[in-house]
Amino acid sequence: MNPGIGLMKRRLPTEKEAIPVAVSGIIKKYSVTADQVKTLETKYDEDSGDWYVALGFNEKRAIIKMDSVQGTISEIKEI
Repeated sequence: MNPGIGLMKRRLPTEKEAIPVAVSGIIKKYSVTADQVKTLETKYDEDSGDWYVALGFNEKRAIIKMDSVQGTISEIKEI
């Protein structure tokens, strides 16, 4: 029997830990520098345990969805 998401220790428990993971995903995917990436907004979904981080870079914007338990990027969507 596996514990539910509420019982598992999160690898990304706070916004402070989630933002660098999101920035590194943008740096790898779009070949930009950390100085070019700006944090626009962050949200945490209590029900699913996912972080959503909106970042801006080079006149583009992207939303990065991350699993807080696994500490991994689930999706990068350019908007």
